[in-house]
Amino acid sequence: MEKPIDLRSDTVTHPTPAMRKAMAEARVGDDYYRDDPTVRALEEKAAALLGKEAAMLVFSATMANLVSVLAQTRRGDAVIVEASSHLYNNEAGGISVFGGLTPRPVAGVRGRLSPEQVEAALLPSAVLHPRVSLLCLENTHNAAGGTCLSVAQTRALADKAHALGLQVHLDGARIFNASVALGVPAAALAAPADSVTVCLTKGLACPVGALVLGSAAFVAEARRVRQAAGGGMRQAGVIAAAGIVALDTMVERLAEDHANARRLALLLAEAGLGVDPPPEEVETNLVFAEVPEALMDAQAVVEGLRREGVLVNPPRGRRVRFVTHWGVTARQVEAAGEAVRRVLGG
Repeated sequence: MEKPIDLRSDTVTHPTPAMRKAMAEARVGDDYYRDDPTVRALEEKAAALLGKEAAMLVFSATMANLVSVLAQTRRGDAVIVEASSHLYNNEAGGISVFGGLTPRPVAGVRGRLSPEQVEAALLPSAVLHPRVSLLCLENTHNAAGGTCLSVAQTRALADKAHALGLQVHLDGARIFNASVALGVPAAALAAPADSVTVCLTKGLACPVGALVLGSAAFVAEARRVRQAAGGGMRQAGVIAAAGIVALDTMVERLAEDHANARRLALLLAEAGLGVDPPPEEVETNLVFAEVPEALMDAQAVVEGLRREGVLVNPPRGRRVRFVTHWGVTARQVEAAGEAVRRVLGG
């Protein structure tokens, strides 16, 4: 049987041959003692690439966000988040469960907040209200369709937050997608933020891992929080080795995923689905399509695609997400478009 075309997520990729070789040959030590040379090499490389003083390897981007937020807040604080952000909707309420934090959700436009919205989300300084201490941004923004925050937009939001006495955390799980799409260094996108997270498994094809980055003092505190969250690691160089290969070889090729996503968006629109953002505005590797109510049941579309050998996640309402990544070729994108047309009866 031919292998399915897996468009569920960019986390379904397998390690490249170069990653597998590097993992097998990695020099390792106990990371608790900071004795793992491969972990240290990855952290130093990432810090230089993102323009931050220090970095720390963790198991996942969800853990990275949790550690970053908890390292910059006090129990009982409030945190401003975009209403459809991953940190708010898709991380099991971790900042509330483990940090006792109150999210302040604000609905942006395609995931983007304005400085005015940040200021409006503040609460009066009174014993009635939690202290608002942190602004959380997301770049690229998953639920908004992989949209990017530009350097100017990030700077404006961070400047406003800092003027209001807030720290800024950037969920940069897919920051390299934004960097490639916008044609700017990842360091420029990360510069305005006090803390940044990067996922090594989304699009970069690593099997495990994410990074927390910021000042040396912040990362030192984040290590304490990582330990409390159960994230202490031993011979983690076997993971870090894949991350080094990813940063060296997998970033620029993200442009292929973006081109495939734009082509897929066009094919979906031609088949009769409502693509939002529209095909010409797809920025990175995420495509969201609405199944018109008069056309077909959304779940039936997903099931029909599975029978055709195309995998996508269950719909949310009538909205279905398609994700391109390493391992999905241009030919497979064309095949997926044809499968959608057949399922819809076109």
